[in-house]
Amino acid sequence: MKCPYCFYPESKVIDSRPAEDGQKIRRRRECIKCAKRFTTYESIESQPLIIIKRDKSRQVFDRNKLLSGMLRACEKRPVSLQTLENAIDEIESQLQNSFDKEVTSVQIGEMALQKIKNIDEIAYVRFASVYRDFNDIESFMDELHGLMKNK
Repeated sequence: MKCPYCFYPESKVIDSRPAEDGQKIRRRRECIKCAKRFTTYESIESQPLIIIKRDKSRQVFDRNKLLSGMLRACEKRPVSLQTLENAIDEIESQLQNSFDKEVTSVQIGEMALQKIKNIDEIAYVRFASVYRDFNDIESFMDELHGLMKNK
């Protein structure tokens, strides 16, 4: 494992323990060269999930892209990184447990919208404004009215 500080290719494991209901192993590592410590997570490798984009192209599911979008929506909101990672874990688990190994980006976007809606309403509106690509203020207001009706 490369050190994230000096990029030296070797490190030693200081501590290992189960994380996230036994689905991952958390490892504390120390770089052999610079002696700085960092954390890694080890998980079971599963079948790759293929995402069918809106333009019909296909790519492998990347949880970091989803996390990045959700982080942008939650910027300056009282939402922890762990909360978002848990939501993405749930989405990823649902996708892996389905029998479909190809999923549309629309399905993933809707799943993310539902998770964010339960976490923070402002972040939900931000995510929806980008994801649903509102063309005018009326479509944006329709989404807000729908959110207020469900409250």
